[in-house]
This record gives sequence, C-alpha cells and structure tokens, in this order.
Amino acid sequence: MKELRKVSSSIVLMILLPLIILLVGCSSEKSTKSTTSENEANIEEKSLRIIATSDIHGKFYPYLYARNEEDTSGSMAQLATAIPKFYTNNTLLVDCGDSIQDNSANLFLDEEVHPVIKGLNRLGYDIWVTGNHEYNYGMDIVKKSIDSFDGQVLVGNVYDENGEPLADAYTILDRNGIRVAVIGMVTPYIQFWDSKNLAGYTVTDPVEETRKIIDKIQGQYDVLIGTMHMDIVNDNNYPHSGVQELAEECPEFDLIVAAHGHNRIEGELINKVVVVENKNMAQTMSVIDIDLDRSKDGWTVSDVRSQAIDISNYEPDAEFMTAFEQYNEKAVEDAHKLIGTFDGDYLIKENEIEVIPRALVEDSALIDLINSVMRFYSDADVTAAALTRLDANLSRGDIYKYNISNIYRYSNSLYKIKMTGSQLKTFMEWNASLYNQYQPGDLTISFKKDQRFYIFHMFSGINYDFDISQEEGNRITRLTWPDGTPVKNDDSFEMAIEDYCVNSLIMVPGVIFDEDDMPEIVDSEIRSDIGSIPDMIVDYIENECDGKLKAECDNNWKIVGNDWDEELHNKAVELENEGKLEVPFDSDRNKIAVDPIRESDLN
Repeated sequence: MKELRKVSSSIVLMILLPLIILLVGCSSEKSTKSTTSENEANIEEKSLRIIATSDIHGKFYPYLYARNEEDTSGSMAQLATAIPKFYTNNTLLVDCGDSIQDNSANLFLDEEVHPVIKGLNRLGYDIWVTGNHEYNYGMDIVKKSIDSFDGQVLVGNVYDENGEPLADAYTILDRNGIRVAVIGMVTPYIQFWDSKNLAGYTVTDPVEETRKIIDKIQGQYDVLIGTMHMDIVNDNNYPHSGVQELAEECPEFDLIVAAHGHNRIEGELINKVVVVENKNMAQTMSVIDIDLDRSKDGWTVSDVRSQAIDISNYEPDAEFMTAFEQYNEKAVEDAHKLIGTFDGDYLIKENEIEVIPRALVEDSALIDLINSVMRFYSDADVTAAALTRLDANLSRGDIYKYNISNIYRYSNSLYKIKMTGSQLKTFMEWNASLYNQYQPGDLTISFKKDQRFYIFHMFSGINYDFDISQEEGNRITRLTWPDGTPVKNDDSFEMAIEDYCVNSLIMVPGVIFDEDDMPEIVDSEIRSDIGSIPDMIVDYIENECDGKLKAECDNNWKIVGNDWDEELHNKAVELENEGKLEVPFDSDRNKIAVDPIRESDLN
C-alpha cells in the first residue's frame, strides 16, 4: 500500500510537472516582458550612428592601376578594417555613389556583380545612391548595378520613359527604436554630362523632389538624413545642383551627406544643417553620432557630432584582399599591356614652381599629342584639349597601357561641333578667365581661385595669344589660321572636343553661350568602335605611330602681357624652391597658385 502511494504520487508528479514548468515559464516571460517594457519606458536618451563614404571610384583594392603602384591612401580593403572599429548595433552604413568608374573599374562592367558593388554588399552597406559617373556606361549598367546591390538604392530624381522612378526616393528604417528617414538624390547635371545615355529619361530638380518628400512624411520620422551625390556648390551654377541650396530650402534635415566634390568636410553647418563630405577613392570616412531625447511625440534630435576618419591609418583586411584578388590580377595584367616606346625626355617640362603647372602656362608636347589624336580621328579643323591631371607626363622608355592615364585621365568620348569664328573667340575668352590679371610687380602667373583646371582648354589648328595683362573678355590679342590669315567672326568650321565639355559647358545656355548663339553638335559618335579618348591614344600610338612616340610641340600659343623683370622672376623661383617663399594655392583638388609672387615679397 505504501509502495502504491509512492507510484501514484510519482505519476501525479509526472503529469503535473510539465504544467508547473509551463506556468512558471509563462510567468517568467511575462515578468521579463514587463520589465523590458518598463525599462524602455524609462529610457530618456538614445543615439544613432551614421558611417558614410562616397566617390570610391573603383578603389576596391589598395592599388592605382593607372600608375601601376600600390596605394594605401584609401581603399575598400582598408574600409573593411576601419568600419568594424566604429560599427555599433545602432549604425546605418551609407555610400553616396561614383563607385564603378575610374581606376580600371570599366574592366568589370560585364561582371555579374561589379567588384565595388560586391564590396559594398560584403561590408553590409544599408544605403547606396548612384553617382553621376554610374551613368557614363549607359542605363543597362546603371540598372544592373542597382539590381545587384543588396541594400536600399535611392535615386529620387531620375525617371524612365514611362515616368517610372529609377529607384526609391526615400526609405524609413528602424534603428534601436529610432525612425530614420533617408532621402537620396543625384546631381541633375547628369542630364548634360550623359545626355546621350539618358535619352528618353527625365532628370528632375532634386531640391523640389526633396521638398515634396519631406512634406509627405512629416510625423513619420525621428531623424531626417540626406544622402546626396551633390557637391556643396552648384555644378557650373546650375540651380539646385548643390547641397547648399538644398539645406537652405529644406532646413528639416538633421544631416546631409554630400558627395561629388571629393572634399574632406568633417561637419559644416549650412542653415543649421550638419553637412559632411568625403575625399575620393575611400581616403576618408565620415562617422556621425546623433543624440536624441524623449519627447511627447517620440524622439527629438538634441546633438549631431561628426568626424572624418583618415583611412590611410588602417591596414587592408586580409580576408577582403583574398576575396578580391582575382579582380586585382585582371586589372594589373591589363595595365601592363605594352603599346609602344617613347623617344623623348618628357612630354611636359618640369614645373618651375610646383603649384604653377607648366602645361597651363605654355604649349606642351603632351597637349599637342592629345590634340593630334583628336584631329586624326575626327578630321576636324580645330581641336581643344584639356589637362586632366596636374602630374600628367611621360618619360623616356616603354609605354604600357597604365601610362596612358598619365597623358589623359578620364574616359571621355569625342564630339565634333560646328562653330563660327565669333563663337570660337567667346569660348577662348571664357577659357582665358582661368588666369588672374597680371599686375605690375607680379613675378609669377597665378590662377583664379576655385577655378577647375581640367575645364581649361588649349587649342590646335589655330595660332593665338592670351594677354593676361588685359581684363577678362579682352585677352585674345592674336587669333589666326595656320597660314597666318586672321580668324574672322563669320568663319565657319568644325571643332573636336571631349563630350564632358560639350554637354556640361558649351551646350548649357548661360554658361559660355547664350541660348540663341549655341554651336551645333555635328557628331557625338566619333570612332565609338575604338572607344574613349584614352582608347584612341592607345590606338594612335600603336597604329599611327607604329608604336614609336616622339615629343612634338608646335608652340602655336603663348601667354603675353606678363612684363616682369626676368632676373627678379628667376630669383623668385629660386627662393620658392628653397622654401623661403610660399605661394598660396587652392584646395587639394586643384593645388594651383591663386596669388603671384610679387617684387615686394623678395624683401
């Protein structure tokens, strides 16, 4: 009987035990949930971190293929080391575009996923905004890039032929209970730079689009962020293409991540909006911390702090390097293709003073080579070439494909336009505005502040002088055809020039020409079978020069009006090179003299 009671008690216990455990568990879970809810209710402060990059320009590996050299000033491989150092559980990781162009990135356009997009996916980016250079290769490439990104793509001002948006204009994400609204746009100037690729598409005003979105989502967010592939200032004075105007007309932003300008902006206040921007090729990374306080409506931003992280301080991530080695090997192999030899000491003489580029103050064999290539493939009467990098040059010896970017950096195509002599003079005077006016007592040439050297052109097929002692608009004092006859206002001829200048400067009313006095585009498909201007240079050296390039300069133009004392000029150059004089220069991007050395400085 005693044993039976034991068995009966055991059976009862076996039946009741699971029920007891379940009840205790439920009670414990309820208690935990209640405690969590109470803790959440007691939280009065929260924070959000944004990590932002932009303008990676093909720099997935710490290597500059155009120069055939390792470069650890920045790369995605180094970002792979840096990002985890700053990443928290409330971090939003964003990139503002210009990803798949430059640094041999065009080699991978046929890949199922471009290595830079693959890198963004590997690093766990939440947001990607297309940059202007994404549109260089046609809309199929743009769409493929968008489709292959794992996160959210934002492009709020590009619409296809049916009026459908290319991608979402905004998204609202949750980070640690914080509602984060992110709006993304691209500079509207793509409609001029890549008008051919965007045929049938509509590019709208990003400021107007943003204003509509903010009005629409009022009350739906705690933090408002702009991820914009737009510089601080407007592109070529085109309205609403810069972040400054965006911040002024949309002050609701807590943060705007700018791009496109390649500037290191750690945190500038524009209309009380914090604005950051990064240098190109992953040289910097922005880290922004946003503090929030509880309010009756949710959460209110109380502080925004930002810092610019120098990526050169971080070693490349070994696993990332291994995963992307196949792409690196392909780019290195392509860069080492032998195309000829150069029989000369240089294409541009050494600068007298580092921040006064010789190629901008006198004719050079390098610019004449580019002009010769343009004339050969276009059969134009006049050509106009630009210096695309301040350190452009070529030294004696074998020429490999990677050397071509030292002559001409960008993958621009070649256009042919029809002009009159009057229009040519207008264009040339606009070019001559690069220079500051020479004043008596100046001993060196200087350049207008914030002027971009790569939109300054030097012409072939004509002879001319720039008189920098004259005011802007009156500096072309000699303009003749090669036979010496003057160029007349009603002369008609064809000029070859890169597409970038045509679409962003020449054919944009109000930049150089008035709307009723525009040149005419004759051909926008010059030797598209060969490719871009750098491709034409390769073909020209291989086939027209039989692989043997010489330094040839016709000296068809010169600067006049700088009537300084030559002895004092030489003394100024000597003192500057000895470090005893300092020539003020522009930003890191332009690094050219913005003020001259004067006679009074020698004292």
